[in-house]
Amino acid sequence: MQKTIIKNGQIITPYRNLGLGYVVIEGGKILEVGAGEIELSNAKVIDAQGAYIAPGFIDLHTHGAGNADFMDGTVEAYLQAARTHAMHGTTLLYPTTLTSTNDLLFNTFDIYKQAKEKNTDGAAFGGIHLEGPYFAYEQRGAQDPRFLRNPDPKEYLEILDRSDDIARWSIAPELPGALAFGRELVKRGIQPAIAHTNAIYEEVLDAFENGFRHITHFYSCMTGITRRNAFRYAGVIESGYLIDGMTVEIIADGVHVPESLLKLIYKIKGPENIALVTDSMRAAGMPEGRSILGGLKDGQEVLVEDGVAKLLDRTAFAGSVATADRLVRTMHQVGEVPLVDCVRMMTATPARIAGIDNRKGSLLPGKDADIVIFDENINIKTTIIEGNVIYKN
Repeated sequence: MQKTIIKNGQIITPYRNLGLGYVVIEGGKILEVGAGEIELSNAKVIDAQGAYIAPGFIDLHTHGAGNADFMDGTVEAYLQAARTHAMHGTTLLYPTTLTSTNDLLFNTFDIYKQAKEKNTDGAAFGGIHLEGPYFAYEQRGAQDPRFLRNPDPKEYLEILDRSDDIARWSIAPELPGALAFGRELVKRGIQPAIAHTNAIYEEVLDAFENGFRHITHFYSCMTGITRRNAFRYAGVIESGYLIDGMTVEIIADGVHVPESLLKLIYKIKGPENIALVTDSMRAAGMPEGRSILGGLKDGQEVLVEDGVAKLLDRTAFAGSVATADRLVRTMHQVGEVPLVDCVRMMTATPARIAGIDNRKGSLLPGKDADIVIFDENINIKTTIIEGNVIYKN
């Protein structure tokens, strides 16, 4: 079996820059990582030309890209989104749904299986992330209010039994029945996450104790400090800071989360508890202008401008158009976070949150050879998935 050497690049680990070094790949796995140079006969050579060599980016939350949405209901939409994200350094992503009818959800399960088999030239699929429909109406954001409801065991057990590809389910934990639902997810090895919620600290703490250890798109569609009958209560945002074991994900495009909050989150939570996510819709990787949020058949028209999607009346954001390279670039250049930590939040930390850090998220012998090469401005030069070059600029 032929070995591949990626050489002459700055090696980024979750904790440091090793300086100029190399990575040896064999059979889709990392065989060796080291500083300096190495010579191997009959090996394929990839010269990084002084650029950075890092683990492939892992996107825990995306709805699509390249004018394709995972709710379009076609295999090609999945493949197109995966190809687009791979061009921006993502080697693993979690296709994310929107609130919809259950029939459309069940169709999505079938399409996912078909697409996963055919996905050979795009970012790999790590599992399905269900976003909704168990959300607080007041925090719905761009989610379709027609489908919002409380968790019903009869319904969610049927959904869970229809697919073994569900990796995570984001819900509002304060809803009646939500904690029992969270325990059911944990029992099945599925991650419950907090999202689109009116919860206060006491409710978040209850949720944490019942298995909710992650907060979806932190700062978006959730409570801060509120008052009830004149008394102040900490919200989900304060809870995310207060609870040490709670991880958060942020849409680090500089718009959903501006410079000041990027710095605050990093200062309090640290790179070990923050995952960068795109939460991207179909307009990611596309020119600005009109687009569709959700599936082509029943999605809603939105406007992409200022680097973000907005509702047509501009009263709210309607989804991100970020790609993984933009997240790392923004966190580094706008948030003024060291590059090593920016990469960690796009690789090792999401891998740990997803429970796959035994094989993904860092450049270590024995792990999958998911690797990205990028320049000092985080422009992607090469994307490698399990040892195969998927994209080369």
